[in-house]
Amino acid sequence: MEIVLLGSAGQVGVALGGALGCFARVTAYDRSTLDLSDTDAVVGALRAARPAVVVNAAAFTDVDRAESEEAMATRINGDIVGVLGEECRAIRAGLVHYSTDFVFDGKTSRPYREDDPTAPLGAYGRSKLAGETALALAGAPALVLRTAWVYSPGRRSFVASILRLARERESLRIVADQSGSPTFAGDLAMATALLIHGVRNDPFGAIDDARGVYHMAGGGVATRFDLATATIASDPRASEHRVKDVVPVPTSDYPLPAPRPAFAPLDCQKLQHRFGIALPPWRAALARALRQ
Repeated sequence: MEIVLLGSAGQVGVALGGALGCFARVTAYDRSTLDLSDTDAVVGALRAARPAVVVNAAAFTDVDRAESEEAMATRINGDIVGVLGEECRAIRAGLVHYSTDFVFDGKTSRPYREDDPTAPLGAYGRSKLAGETALALAGAPALVLRTAWVYSPGRRSFVASILRLARERESLRIVADQSGSPTFAGDLAMATALLIHGVRNDPFGAIDDARGVYHMAGGGVATRFDLATATIASDPRASEHRVKDVVPVPTSDYPLPAPRPAFAPLDCQKLQHRFGIALPPWRAALARALRQ
């Protein structure tokens, strides 16, 4: 099976390269080898590779910078995603694309399902929703996998920041009124690989038949404070810590350019029912990730 992987240098892309490479020939592109803002270059790359599946892990992910660079965020997260969908239809390739919990406003009292109304609070969420909309309007053979709070201990992420700060400071103040679904990038990549491997006999037909939005995130619900304290408690290198106190604080103590949804865990039952895939509970995944 031939797979084109976009965004191969990001934290999800790096994990995907290993997981997909176990059963497929992967042609990988990062920002240094393919300019995603260049429509002709993107189309040319796909037509040259003629893959069975395109996995798009590339995105404009700087949530705060998107507030001042919304046009570029929309170009990468919205316009080009539509181009990928149209081109995949033309070359009969299935598309797997990642979206985000930021398409929701966080004002619900239960985990979000795929058919819940979207209402992004900021530019990043709007740009990712634009990509989802473009794929739907194009009737693209695409699986949109919404995920959340993705981390890798060795990459730039919330968990990596907590590990660093625990070694530098005696006291940490962590937001405790934002809740979501922490997702280990390695688990996200493995689940994606299992999904694609499961449709390997007819990737285009199977993905086209199942096209739509699915939530793929770690199991359970956590606050940022929960995730931080669990990271500190589970760190195998705890002897190096300086931190003594972790203090819960409200979001208002850390004003940022982009608003965050206060409560946006993802209900992933649809994915399990359709594909038999579920990511592990977030605490177990975190402990395992920290041991790697």
